[in-house]
Amino acid sequence: MRWSELVVAELAEAGVQVRLTILGGGGFRVPLVYSALLSDRGEGRITSVRLYDTDRTRLAAIGSVLRQQASGIADAPVVTETTDLDEALRGADFVFSAIRVGGLEGRTIDERVALDLGVLGQETVGAGGIAYGLRTLPVALEIATRIAALAPDAWVINFTNPAGMVTEAMIPALGDRVIGICDSPSGLGRRAALALGLDASKAFYDYAGLNHLGWLRGLHAGGVDRLPELLADPAALGAFEEGRLFGADWLRTLGSIPNEYLHYYYFARETLAAVRSVETTRGKFLLEQQSAFYAETAGQPENALALWQRTRAEREATYMVESREIADAGERDERDMAAGGYEQVALSLMRAIAHNERASLILNVRNRGTLRHLDDDAVVEVPCTVDANGARPLTVSQLTDHQAGLVSAVKAVERSTIEAAVTGSRSSALRAFAWHPLIDSVTTAGRLLDGYVAQLPTLAPFRS
Repeated sequence: MRWSELVVAELAEAGVQVRLTILGGGGFRVPLVYSALLSDRGEGRITSVRLYDTDRTRLAAIGSVLRQQASGIADAPVVTETTDLDEALRGADFVFSAIRVGGLEGRTIDERVALDLGVLGQETVGAGGIAYGLRTLPVALEIATRIAALAPDAWVINFTNPAGMVTEAMIPALGDRVIGICDSPSGLGRRAALALGLDASKAFYDYAGLNHLGWLRGLHAGGVDRLPELLADPAALGAFEEGRLFGADWLRTLGSIPNEYLHYYYFARETLAAVRSVETTRGKFLLEQQSAFYAETAGQPENALALWQRTRAEREATYMVESREIADAGERDERDMAAGGYEQVALSLMRAIAHNERASLILNVRNRGTLRHLDDDAVVEVPCTVDANGARPLTVSQLTDHQAGLVSAVKAVERSTIEAAVTGSRSSALRAFAWHPLIDSVTTAGRLLDGYVAQLPTLAPFRS
């Protein structure tokens, strides 16, 4: 038995408290994580949750939601709040990072600057994702340094977007103790399996790429790859969101099922036209919606949970609405919105590490030779085996030339963005914009960078 496994076993036998710190604890989706923790009744579960945020109003609102979620539940994890980062980190066993630097106000700027220049501005894809990364990475790096100093044995679960880029930037300080998560790949795999009537929990998903840029290339059940069967069945493809989003003909042409975010690449013109045709961008919608929620909750803290549930239902129903309208995919059905999102990925990851319960999860980790087109240190999104010693990538089929080309191009963008954030180099930031496949002009890249610098004070170092 390895040292880390011995520690886990001793902690479980002694009934030691297990503490989770959530960075960005005032974030709207934090109650989803807490709900998953409430469902975990096993020994050695998370016993206390410390919420950290720089916004006291948001922190108080989410704290109220969590306490109402825990009402009547014996031994619910104790919730505390703090605006002191060092206090939040000390003694943490797990750190869940879900910060949003610049808030939703920053997201609306990410979107609008890009759209005004005729470019998609989605928050994790293309110009918007680069701008988001440039202002987020310096903060994420500071946090990684504090974790290494104050909680060196903690496992860091990164959901801060752009998740793959942020995870790769934190690795020099935290090593393999930082793992990136996203619910899109597991959600895709689950929906594809259910479309064939399979037990989604027993299937193996041959999935690979980068965060928000991957493909399901195999769906193995009972030793047989069932993906060809799914691709040949228009009715089955039409039964779940990605099938309707991309269309049966294109999926058969690809021979795989893309992550939903690849709709921005495969239907870039149509998506841009759809987004520009509406008065309110996704970021502005969420800003207005969540501002109303926090304001209402401040005045009615006793109704915090009900207000959150109402707001969340509206948020989920309108997710990626422009892409669904282009594909005539209709409204999201209950199966598309079923539970099992990123909070379940986070819970499964924590349980696998804390209890040495081997699990297979699609995660953002170092490549380590998994995809031959990328070096060992590149963070990729692939199936992993997880236990008390962390996450190790599993063998997957290699990317096609098309997939490898797109992945390599976007990885170069990620690394230029990280370099720019670390060094303050305008040239590195300009390269990131100019190299992205959704930005087709060096001139436009420069205008994008200048536009973001003009509206986002934290990007002042990149001023020309």
